[in-house]
Amino acid sequence: MPLLALRYLQAKTGRDFSVLCVAVCDSTTNPIANYQRHNPEMAMEGFNGCLMSQLRQSRVQLARHVARTPSRAYSAPPNGSIPAAKKKYVPTQGTYPLGFRASGTIVGVKPSNKTKPDLFLLTSDTPCAAAAVFTKNKFQAAPVTFSRNLLQQKSNQGIQSVIINSGCANAVTGKGGLEDAAKMAHEADKCIGHSDSTLVMSTGVIGQRLPIDKILNKVPDAHRALGGSHDHWLTAAKAICTTDTFPKLMSRVFTLPSSPDIKYRIAGMTKGAGMIHPNMATLLGVIATDAPIASAALPPALKHAVDRSFNSITIDGDTSTNDTIALLANGAAGGKEVAEGTPDYEAFRAVLTDFAAELAQLVVRDGEGATKFVAIRVTESASEEAARRIASTIARSPLVKTALYGKDANWCVEPECR
Repeated sequence: MPLLALRYLQAKTGRDFSVLCVAVCDSTTNPIANYQRHNPEMAMEGFNGCLMSQLRQSRVQLARHVARTPSRAYSAPPNGSIPAAKKKYVPTQGTYPLGFRASGTIVGVKPSNKTKPDLFLLTSDTPCAAAAVFTKNKFQAAPVTFSRNLLQQKSNQGIQSVIINSGCANAVTGKGGLEDAAKMAHEADKCIGHSDSTLVMSTGVIGQRLPIDKILNKVPDAHRALGGSHDHWLTAAKAICTTDTFPKLMSRVFTLPSSPDIKYRIAGMTKGAGMIHPNMATLLGVIATDAPIASAALPPALKHAVDRSFNSITIDGDTSTNDTIALLANGAAGGKEVAEGTPDYEAFRAVLTDFAAELAQLVVRDGEGATKFVAIRVTESASEEAARRIASTIARSPLVKTALYGKDANWCVEPECR
């Protein structure tokens, strides 16, 4: 089945909207049959009995073709190695925000996992201002409900850590799932020494309960393993991966207008390779900065950034139950507090938006079956909403997907074609 990952972002304001989309397609099936599968009503109208007969007769030929086609591994290699083509996206060093420490610990959430870290912990030495955006899926997982309620309860203040497990999404698990999410947060709070200060995320298989005792028993180990080095952050990034073929980690240094002599740091990690579609899907992300951002300024800044990054990518048109992007700011680098509407706020929001966009591109580049990275540009649009709708329509079109994969746009501009 062809897969298309598209990223479309507003690049300018006013009447001109530049919308980028990243296309990642692959197929080992008949594109016509795939089009029929995604558009059953149109398929029934468009395919007559003769064509369907021909398609049935082509099964043997197709099977022979597939047998001769080299197979591709779309999920992470079982031995944890990173495909050679993806190694260039994995940083070998970084500059990380002051006061934050990270770790990745092996729990074995999936019984078959004996070697891959699957418990993530990020902690700040001091309480942070925090914000998060969550999936809009109607079936929201227990960690989404827990973390949203905690941020509301704390008024986006006093958050000190984030704990994430991979291997089990803790989704569609009812009251028990909520209790499990709360237990994870409580155990992390005990290690840190503060109450009601931990956000929770989970990713993995939907519809089953967490092996909660195994996770809780490993939280102290995760706390002892915390550190601020590049290796610590990279291991933490690996811990949230599921079908990802490489860990997605970035860091950057920036300045603000009111304190040009202070170097602020921002770092973030994300995961996602399939079920990617606005508004986010099977996608988790954590961004941390040592800039002194006011708690009231974080939510609008994060929403602005995510709308132009993580909420503007699609791979397969499916949304998920667990999507969460969290932002923590501890102010450890010093300087004047950044309030909404100030030049510092505008500068920080621009840095955050660019940073989130680059993280989102890593998700697209790791799309399951990824073979192409294509840009679609929408100009002269009457509004941003219209530009997004145009780009989204193109991005989700099975005809566009098959044309991109087949490298045949069915569009001739040569004189002999007219």
